[in-house]
Amino acid sequence: MVLNCMGIIILQLSEAKITYEKLGFLESFKDLPIAFISLFAVNFISKTGTKKSLILALTIVGICSCILPFVEVFWFYKLWFAIIGTCFALGKICVFGIIRNNISEEKSLAKTMNNVEASFMIGIFVVNTGFGWLISSEYSEYWKFGFLGISVISFITIILFSRLQISEPQKTENKGIISDLLKVVNKTVLLFLGVIFCIVFVEQSFNSWLPSFYKNHLKVNSFFALQATSFLALFSYTGRTITANIIHKFSLSRYYKTSLVLIVIVLGVILGIQFLHSKDSGVLLFLFPVIGLFLSPLYPVVNSKMIALVDKEKINLFTSLIVIFSSLGSSVSSIIMSILFGKGLLDYYSLYILFAVILLFTISLIYFNTVKKNI
Repeated sequence: MVLNCMGIIILQLSEAKITYEKLGFLESFKDLPIAFISLFAVNFISKTGTKKSLILALTIVGICSCILPFVEVFWFYKLWFAIIGTCFALGKICVFGIIRNNISEEKSLAKTMNNVEASFMIGIFVVNTGFGWLISSEYSEYWKFGFLGISVISFITIILFSRLQISEPQKTENKGIISDLLKVVNKTVLLFLGVIFCIVFVEQSFNSWLPSFYKNHLKVNSFFALQATSFLALFSYTGRTITANIIHKFSLSRYYKTSLVLIVIVLGVILGIQFLHSKDSGVLLFLFPVIGLFLSPLYPVVNSKMIALVDKEKINLFTSLIVIFSSLGSSVSSIIMSILFGKGLLDYYSLYILFAVILLFTISLIYFNTVKKNI
C-alpha cells in the first residue's frame, strides 16, 4: 500500500504546483535506498531473524504513516519514501526467503509467487480506491489522513504475524558481500536481472503515472484518475490469481512469452485508436487497465523460474539483487516519465511503453535461450 501510493502523491502534489521534474526524482528517494540497503539487509536479517526483521519493518511503516499527515514540507516526502523503501527491502527479502525455504519445485514456486504478488495488487487496489473516495469527497483537503488507516493495518498485521511460527534458514559463514556476490553472479543471472529491471520499468510506467496521464491527457477528474490504477491493480490481481491456478499446466517460459505478446497486441490497439481515431478516446480509459491482466504474471513467473535454481543458503543474497534491480528499474522509469510529462509529450506515452516492452521481449528471449542451454 505505501510503496504504491506514489501515483496518489504525484497527483496531489502536482496540483499543489510542484513540478513533474521534482516529483519524478521523488521516486528515486524510494528506490535508491531500496537498492543501497538490500545488500546490507541480508546480514541484518541473518543476525536478527526473519520474523523480527519483518515486525521491525512493519512497525517503522506504521509510525511513519502516523506522522505524514501532520507534516507539510516537501522534503519530508523524500525522507518518508526513503524510510518506506528501506522497510520494503527488508520485507521483500524476508518473504522471498520464507517462500524458498519451504518450496523447491519450480511450478509450485510459481504458484506461490503469483499468489503472494496477487496480494500485493490488493494493497494497490485498496489504497487507490480508498484515497480516491477521500479525495473526491467534501473532506478532500484531509486526504493525507488516509495514511492513519495504513498505520492501523500495519499494527494489526504485526499482532497477527507475531503469533506465527517461522522456521529460520540455517546460518552460513559470511565471507563478505563482494565475495558472496561473485559466487552468485554469472551470465544467466545478469540476463535475469536485466529482465527484472525491464519488467519493473514497464510496471512503474503504469503504477505511478497512469493517474496523471488520465487526468492531464484524457481529462477525467481526480477520483476517476486514481481508479485507473485501482482497476489496473484489479486486473493484475486477476492475472496473477489465474496464473497461480493454471501455471502447472504450461511451460513457464511459454506462458511468459505469450503474456508479452498479448501486452504488445493491447498496446498496438491503444496506439491505433490514439493515432487513427482520437488521441483522448474514452475507450482508452478501459483498455489501459486490461494490460495488467498480462503484465502482472511476468514478474512472479520469471522470479520463480530463477529462484528454483538458487540454493536455499543463498536466497537472501539473491533476493537482494532482485530488489536492487527492481528499484533501479522503477527509479529510471519514473525519471524518464517525469521528463515526458514535464515536456507535455503525453501523446507518446503508449509508444514509449511499447518500446520498453519490445526491449523486455528481446532480453527475455536471450535469457530463456541461455537458461535452456545451461540446463
